[in-house]
Amino acid sequence: MEAGRMQTITMRQAADYIDQTVIIKAWVTNKRSSGKIAFLQLRDGSAYFQAIVVKADVSEETFALAKGLNQETSVKVVGKIQADTRSALGYELLVQDIEVIGESHDYPITPKEHGTDFLMDHRHLWLRSSKQHAIMQIRNEIIRATYEFMNQEGLIKVDPPILTGSAPEGTTELFHTKYFDEDAFLSQSGQLYLEAAAMAFGKVFSFGPTFRAEKSKTRRHLIEFWMMEVELAFVEHEENLQFQERYVAHLVRNVIDHCGLALKTLNRDVAVLEQYTKLPYPRISYTDAIKLLNDNGFDDIQWGDDFGSPHETFIASQYDRPIFIVNYPKAIKPFYMRINEEDPRTVLCADMIAPEGYGEVIGGSERIVDFETLDENIKAYNLDPSAYAWYLDLRKYGAVPHSGFGLGLERAVAWLSGIEHIRETSPFPRLLNRIYP
Repeated sequence: MEAGRMQTITMRQAADYIDQTVIIKAWVTNKRSSGKIAFLQLRDGSAYFQAIVVKADVSEETFALAKGLNQETSVKVVGKIQADTRSALGYELLVQDIEVIGESHDYPITPKEHGTDFLMDHRHLWLRSSKQHAIMQIRNEIIRATYEFMNQEGLIKVDPPILTGSAPEGTTELFHTKYFDEDAFLSQSGQLYLEAAAMAFGKVFSFGPTFRAEKSKTRRHLIEFWMMEVELAFVEHEENLQFQERYVAHLVRNVIDHCGLALKTLNRDVAVLEQYTKLPYPRISYTDAIKLLNDNGFDDIQWGDDFGSPHETFIASQYDRPIFIVNYPKAIKPFYMRINEEDPRTVLCADMIAPEGYGEVIGGSERIVDFETLDENIKAYNLDPSAYAWYLDLRKYGAVPHSGFGLGLERAVAWLSGIEHIRETSPFPRLLNRIYP
């Protein structure tokens, strides 16, 4: 193949090369042919694209090669970009020449229905499918938009450790490991370390992997997932909620604006997502939420109980956008949350519940500032005071009101993508009884 000075482009750059002859390097996802035309479905990682091979316009060898290409064979294609209103991308390639880069034979994921276990066993290949590609694009956009928002808000990124000697929310759901001669755990949250960083930098965030050793098989849970966490000095409860809703609305806006093809692939209703950009998000107290449930036939929950998925789904269904449930009972929340002075049974916290049955996507609170109160809580929760000595130090040297929250990336991806199961939101999900591939 003689390419001369032709430009090698990605499929997403096609709009800039209409009526120009270019090179595209891609994989063949499917093909069909008639006697005189072969249609190749190609992907290059940036998009999906149709290439048309007309028998009369190419050599006999090229046409025969096109008709014989196997699924997932990698190719180098020379052709002219032309507009095509029938294509999702809006363009197609009129092929002049093809060169095989890497052969593919007996690709296991064929264009037919496969069982979930089969697809999970072949996750390393399943990622190539159009639906999985779309989900990963939305995941990438949420990450990109997060960094954009945090930079605009003046936050500094701090990376808390993954190995830790203490647990923000107790050790019952942590992965234990040995750290030489000491006990250590895989992090379930970077919050405590971010509080230290907030006292140094004012407003900070982190974005990294966290681990929960809970033996859950629900569609909402992963063993390993990514958390975006924020800690804000001099910020109290209500201001914390306002920051959260601005952040989530920013994510939704950017997914709509930058992931149009992905949303179309997933059949996601953009009009529904648009509703989620409208602020403010409604708030309902935990106490009022319990009353709402009891008044609507949910007799299985009483004041003091935590919400299950059916409860969160019903509460969220009463609103047309995400909702904050605020001020949960102290007894079911972690030791570091500040008491709500208007109702000392409760703490100044909130869970943001996503619509459409996706449940909690953010959990946050105002933190305890008073040294004595925090010290008493650590003991009352049967935590080792020596492990939290450094955390108590933060209340001794210029303590200030501060608040924070954490967003579970994979739940946010599932919600904005409109997919049923969280396992499809991670490139290589870690589930109960699944650590392969």
